[in-house]
Amino acid sequence: MGRLGLPPYWVEIAYLITAVMFIIGLKRLSSPATARSGNRLAAIGMAIAVFATLFNLNVLDPWYIIVGSLIGGGLGWYLARSVEMTAMPQMVALFNGMGGGAAALTSIAEFLKHTGGFDPVFTIATILGVIIGSISLSGSVIALGKLQGFITSAPVTYKGQQIVNASLAGLLALGALYLIFFDHRNGLVLGLMFVIAMILGVAVVMPIGGADMPVVISLLNSFTGLAVAFSGFVLSSFVLIISGSLVGASGTLLTQLMSKAMNRSLTNVLFGAFGTGGSAEIAGAGGAAGRSVREVTAEDAATLLAYANQVIIVPGYGMAVARAQNAVQDLAKLLEEKGVTVKYAIHPVAGRMPGHMNVLLAEADVPYTQLFEMEEINPDFARTDVALVIGANDVVNPAARSDRSSPIYGMPILDVDRSAHVIVMKRSMRSGFAGIENELFYDPKTSMLFGDAKDAAEQLTAAVKQL
Repeated sequence: MGRLGLPPYWVEIAYLITAVMFIIGLKRLSSPATARSGNRLAAIGMAIAVFATLFNLNVLDPWYIIVGSLIGGGLGWYLARSVEMTAMPQMVALFNGMGGGAAALTSIAEFLKHTGGFDPVFTIATILGVIIGSISLSGSVIALGKLQGFITSAPVTYKGQQIVNASLAGLLALGALYLIFFDHRNGLVLGLMFVIAMILGVAVVMPIGGADMPVVISLLNSFTGLAVAFSGFVLSSFVLIISGSLVGASGTLLTQLMSKAMNRSLTNVLFGAFGTGGSAEIAGAGGAAGRSVREVTAEDAATLLAYANQVIIVPGYGMAVARAQNAVQDLAKLLEEKGVTVKYAIHPVAGRMPGHMNVLLAEADVPYTQLFEMEEINPDFARTDVALVIGANDVVNPAARSDRSSPIYGMPILDVDRSAHVIVMKRSMRSGFAGIENELFYDPKTSMLFGDAKDAAEQLTAAVKQL
């Protein structure tokens, strides 16, 4: 019987309920309208799994788990509540790394206390859990540093780096073969593999440019899921196997979707050393090579917006940095009161993580019915009077369609340049993550409204009220 006098199989039933809630919760995350309830459902499922484990007969002293859960849960709650939306990818990277590290350390602990004979499933699962979890841990820390800025976002490359990486991978393979075929109880070898895998994670992520960190984080997320699944084999816990597999599969699919949205292969992301992280300044006061842009005042921009039939707002990372979503929604509401149809165009990789713009706009109570994905909204631009671009850059660059020499050539973009008028709200002529010029800025139909996005949106609102 369990601690509460319940039959032994009640734990397995609780785990089954948890797995079902994870699957349903993940499904509901696919829509902004159901994402919050899906997240809550998955959280409840996790709580059920924790309590089932806590009261399992095999848990000798639950107080260690209770205290650890309170500390970890409290810290996680504080971080999640206090983190800025612009830093959400960094937090995801941190939690990613912690999950991978926890899976690796759990596998090591089970390996060290294992007293049975040679079990190939146990040994191989332990090795894979340690290697994949360690790579996820160190790689996620580097990704966090590149996004946060305490590690350069530029690709860090050196001569012979592929040989070094291949050598590290070779050492891990040799260690795995040694444990499987010669000495399956050698904890020192497994510990060395943990260290080597950590180094490999750093070596693989450092040469990747800051522009690709969101893709890297998504890939490492799938690694964490796989590490958790393998630790499930080590612990004989099917709830870990199911939940880890779900994370691994969803992370892999998300990585593929993000790569497709940028028209780049995963190999190119990992080895292409692409992007500067948006640090490059376009030469000259007005633009590169003496090219000029047309500036507009808030009053003139407000006139264009107020007398339009349809306005499409295109949010980007600049809106997140300025925390301008509420000011933008106030402007949209005012335009709707004047009879203007307002829509929001969401690019799959706008911001620094998928769904970044959706979360920001939901925070400002923008109706879900006004949010349109790229494939839905692109045909509407040709029938749109004004496209208002707020802090977006590479995802609206027409060079992706026309310039074969551009590094973003072939990337699906929002067809903003096909609108009758384009207003770009931007702090400066600084480039986007790809580190290249945006041809949209020099289009005769485009007007630049320079300044902080929140301040500019408030100025536009005030000017529209005067009309």
